[in-house]
Amino acid sequence: MTGASDIRRKALLIRIAQRLFGPAEAIAGFQDIVLDELRKSGPEDAIGDAQKVQLAARDLLGRVNAIRRGEIQTSDKQKLRHDLRTPANAILGYSELILEDFGEEIAPAVIADIRTVIAECAVLVSQIDRVLDTDPDASEMSIDSLTAYSLEQTLSLTQRNKDEITGRILVVDDTAQNRELLKRQLMRQGHEVTTAASGLQALTLMQEREFDLALVDILMPDLNGIELLTRLKAHEEWRRIPVIMVSGLNDIKAITRCIEAGAEDYLEKPVSQVLLEGRVRACLEKRRWELREREYIAQIEYERDRADSLLHAMLPAPVIQRLRDGETVIADKFDSATIVFADIVNFTPMAASISPSELVERLTRVFLRFDDLADRHRVEKIKTIGDAYMAACGVPEPCEDHAERSFEFARDLIKAASETEGGGLSIRVGLHTGPVIAGLVGRLRFLYDVWGETVNLASRLEATGVPGRIHVSGEACSLVSEKLEAAPEEKVHDLKGIGRMTTFIVD
Repeated sequence: MTGASDIRRKALLIRIAQRLFGPAEAIAGFQDIVLDELRKSGPEDAIGDAQKVQLAARDLLGRVNAIRRGEIQTSDKQKLRHDLRTPANAILGYSELILEDFGEEIAPAVIADIRTVIAECAVLVSQIDRVLDTDPDASEMSIDSLTAYSLEQTLSLTQRNKDEITGRILVVDDTAQNRELLKRQLMRQGHEVTTAASGLQALTLMQEREFDLALVDILMPDLNGIELLTRLKAHEEWRRIPVIMVSGLNDIKAITRCIEAGAEDYLEKPVSQVLLEGRVRACLEKRRWELREREYIAQIEYERDRADSLLHAMLPAPVIQRLRDGETVIADKFDSATIVFADIVNFTPMAASISPSELVERLTRVFLRFDDLADRHRVEKIKTIGDAYMAACGVPEPCEDHAERSFEFARDLIKAASETEGGGLSIRVGLHTGPVIAGLVGRLRFLYDVWGETVNLASRLEATGVPGRIHVSGEACSLVSEKLEAAPEEKVHDLKGIGRMTTFIVD
């Protein structure tokens, strides 16, 4: 055989294969569905003719496959035409007989599938005549003329487990017969299937609905499968949806490009039903675990945020961050900070005169107001001790205006206490500025606390103060002098544990 004749023979084989394989595969696939449905829902008398159609369909598909593999010689076109049209005529004849004899007893969906078999068979017969009557040298074969092949039905389907994973699947293919066959095959597995005739239509559907898996053809006119895949993987939400590329292209570059672009798998047409089911099941299983993982992560983040909220109610934010960073011992010295103590006047008699629940409610109301004021003035609440409220400014983060902020905070504490719902309260406030040590103590119950002479003096100032006014040290008074509305009232005190000193009463 010369080189030129060999090329012509190969060209004819390619033309025959590409023209005939799609319809032959569709016929075999739909006929398997028809026979399976007739066995389930009847009528039983139609099964015999349906089996003859199935045998003819498989015979036809086998002959077309043999042509593709080069096992059948094409030199004798008349013999080849006869060998192909014989099973095709049997398919047409028996299918039409089934409709004539049992049309009123068969389910509408099955009738539609039988008509699809007849229509595809008519297409195949016309393609046989068209291909075999054409000179192989008349036109050049192009990869763009390849049609998307249908999925091959296996000879026997295993009974699916009732607990098999199902999902919402988007099938994208510009060939109607391929879309319909894939849809029917997947629906029989229990999946919810939506089809798109183009890449652009698929993008529109993705915006309208949620999908668990996409099966995408590569050869499409407006937006090819690789371009569609790239867009899906670039989208924040869609990128998590697994994509199986399904194509008749057996090209390593195309396969590599799809995998690089993020495809979960690549299936070459024709694909066996068993392989398709396995790959779809694997993708949906992976998708299900991914969704579970996202739910678990969201739950973990929720619990972490909840724990953080509890921590923030107990500890300053910078201290929480240091704990997260792995510090086990948190202790710092601050050269200058301001400590504020506030204490409710006549609390003991009040506690004896009201019920425990009412007492707790009143304390809660007033201390919640104090917490809000601490946030507003950027003052750190340290703790409450009975009816006393302790706060600090300049810890755990140093600041230049800690005395001014603490003073304004103290003023608002007095006002808030007097306006407390259920009866105004009178409080004494003590305020002092100086060096402190601050750190985290405890293991089961963390407490961020401050220590030092400054803390002790602020406590003594509160205890010896005047209800409704602020008792400040000389150091603090000098720092807030510009905030004073009137001259401070000077006092000389002999404070326990501290000694004699001059302090000031201010409003």
